[in-house]
Amino acid sequence: MNALWITVALLVAGFAGWPVTALVFRLAKTIDDKADAAKAAEEAGRAADDPSADVTVDPPPSLGGQSVDDELTAVGNASPSGGSGSEPAAPTQRILRGGAIIGILERLGVCLAILTGQPVAIAYIVAIKGLGRFAELKETPVAAERFIIGTLTSMLWAAGTAAAVKVIFLT
Repeated sequence: MNALWITVALLVAGFAGWPVTALVFRLAKTIDDKADAAKAAEEAGRAADDPSADVTVDPPPSLGGQSVDDELTAVGNASPSGGSGSEPAAPTQRILRGGAIIGILERLGVCLAILTGQPVAIAYIVAIKGLGRFAELKETPVAAERFIIGTLTSMLWAAGTAAAVKVIFLT
């Protein structure tokens, strides 16, 4: 019977963690969007109250071609003029490729480490994941934020699932 509960825990931790992580990413994006809108409204209010304020509006600073939506991408070889003539669309490079597969493996590893009573193995999982992504995270601040959010969400989900199964069914 224990094998059944361990299998259920691994399946729930590994595969049901993806929708949870996606939900947290959406929540983080919503919070960031609301904070940006509030900051822009505050700055606009201050500019309207200041009679000596410059009426021209600068375009928002570019994040170096980084954007976060359903998929994190970086624009490569973007035209400096930003012209929309007959130029082909700039190719994009995916950032944090393989994140879904790595996330599943990470959750399986964390769950298995807790179920087997080897929580030190979680440190190895974090170290391997961090070292594997280090160069990419150093170059792209948006990717680093996404990496931290995803890693913490995945690990909390896997640890919670493993702990619940261990306490309720394996004692």
